[in-house]
Amino acid sequence: MTQMLPADDRLIVALDVPNALAGLELAKALGDSVSFYKIGLGMLTGGGLALANELKLEFGKKIFLDMKFFDIGATVEKAVKGIAQYDLDFLTVHGDPYVVKAAKEGASGKNLKILAVTILTSLDRGDLDGALIKQGEIADLVTERAARAFEAGADGVIASPREAAVIRALPQAAGKLIVTPGVRPAGAALGDQKRVETPATALAAGADHLVVGRPIWDAPDPVAAAQAILSEIRAV
Repeated sequence: MTQMLPADDRLIVALDVPNALAGLELAKALGDSVSFYKIGLGMLTGGGLALANELKLEFGKKIFLDMKFFDIGATVEKAVKGIAQYDLDFLTVHGDPYVVKAAKEGASGKNLKILAVTILTSLDRGDLDGALIKQGEIADLVTERAARAFEAGADGVIASPREAAVIRALPQAAGKLIVTPGVRPAGAALGDQKRVETPATALAAGADHLVVGRPIWDAPDPVAAAQAILSEIRAV
């Protein structure tokens, strides 16, 4: 029998499944292969917060709550203060400096890490043009937003693995986290992502954590898929 690799916090599995029950079933199936899970906005009305608490308190997992908060500062601060009571690990907000500052105020005194979203990995230049975002290469815009988010107090940023190396080189990035969605093992389908790299490439570029969803939960054998990614991570 092949020896199973233990979990590695660098791998965060996105529970982008229909509801909390399906998420719990997947987490139980993955067992000791995965120690860190992401729960996103899509599952919020399907019991996502309850699942986050159960995985944290009963299974000892780390939790990344991917809510991408964006509102006036006072509202963001209040929302983050409410989330911070649950002793979760990561929370996303939009990378606008005033949003980041408000989120850090809301998380004050807690261990919750505030991660700023730069530009979503599902977007390309055409999408940005449609949203009236200023001209420029995506990598340059991501780097600029990351620097401003760090200066506002963000504990880390969410960025495509293709921008990880440039962000890691920023003076403001010292001691900060880079969390990369858009990670696909070699040969995997792209799904809804447009700017992707392999786990090994993303880590070599300076990423601290890799968010992987579909290639694991949509695989015929999710445990084997997770193990393959863990093997690739450990080879870096």
